[in-house]
Amino acid sequence: MVGAQPLSTTRWRRARWLVLAPHADDETLGVGALIAEAASEDRLAGIAYLTDGTGSHPHETSQSRARLKAMRRVEASAACRILTKGPLVPIFLDWPDANPFEAGSSGWRATILRLASFCRRERVDAIAVTASTEPHCDHAAAGHVAQVVAAAALCPVAVFEYCVWGDPPANARAFTTRPLAQGRRRSALAAHRSQLTPLFGDGFRLSPEQRAMPARDRLYLRSRHGAS
Repeated sequence: MVGAQPLSTTRWRRARWLVLAPHADDETLGVGALIAEAASEDRLAGIAYLTDGTGSHPHETSQSRARLKAMRRVEASAACRILTKGPLVPIFLDWPDANPFEAGSSGWRATILRLASFCRRERVDAIAVTASTEPHCDHAAAGHVAQVVAAAALCPVAVFEYCVWGDPPANARAFTTRPLAQGRRRSALAAHRSQLTPLFGDGFRLSPEQRAMPARDRLYLRSRHGAS
């Protein structure tokens, strides 16, 4: 990719990563190659999902919402296993889909404390998150959360943004991962059956164009908190 530096040639080539995805499937669409690369070198601290993902389908009852929430957890765990080739257990933060907590609210504060503590405990060097400029409110909220978590971690943590639906952030350095075999990435995306098939009835569907994923991920460095 023109204008982007390979991560493997930078100070972050041995970074330990936390991936923050707004919804289950964003991890594969946005940073599937990064997840696979970091996991293969024991540098993946964790994968966290901000929302419960229940906004992708309409619900007439609370039971329907609960079933989709459980289904999307299973799908996310399956995709993570494919990408990491290991037993990594994702973190589910369970924000309401398409209705992010307001900054400073109790839900917001609980998330910041939980993730900042995780970063300290797991020696996280970098967070990969959807760009705060992305058009979806959950994607933008995730980007904001990552910035606050990095500052609250009280240790040097870089924040790299990735794009799922939006344009690249302006005035940010671009980096690329090593390529990931397309078959493996497609297999991980296929685990998200509720987003690809009528499994849960009428609702959101990823279009064929949205399912097209490059071999390499592109990341954008916005800040590095706690650096001397």
